[in-house]
Amino acid sequence: MRQSISFITLGVRDLARSRAFYKALGWRESSASQAGVAFFQAGTVAFGLFPRAELAEDAALPAEGSGFPGFALAHNVASEAAVTALLDEAVAAGATLTQPAGKVFWGGFRGYFADPDGFLWEICHNPFIPLDADGFIRLP
Repeated sequence: MRQSISFITLGVRDLARSRAFYKALGWRESSASQAGVAFFQAGTVAFGLFPRAELAEDAALPAEGSGFPGFALAHNVASEAAVTALLDEAVAAGATLTQPAGKVFWGGFRGYFADPDGFLWEICHNPFIPLDADGFIRLP
């Protein structure tokens, strides 16, 4: 696995309130945002806000209790095959697969694993937000 974090996604209880909070702090929302998700460029990392229950569902975990921490670290890759390969690599290293690789309703391809302490990682190929020549996300 390449040593980088592409996205930090917070699972928030009230997307409108969280979106307004970060805008009030002076953060500029990316044009890649949609009604159900907010994106912000945070240096070389993209920062996302997504409804908590939907993020938990996407990772195949319960939204409440000890199973879902309310955020996911994301590592974006250039292809669907790279998603599958990296999930296999993580499991071989001791991770727990929480959501197998698969297509997502919005057109991407992703899977999730939990590290040995239960921290959630999404491995994702997003054809709508391509990686730059150095393999980093650059939001529009």
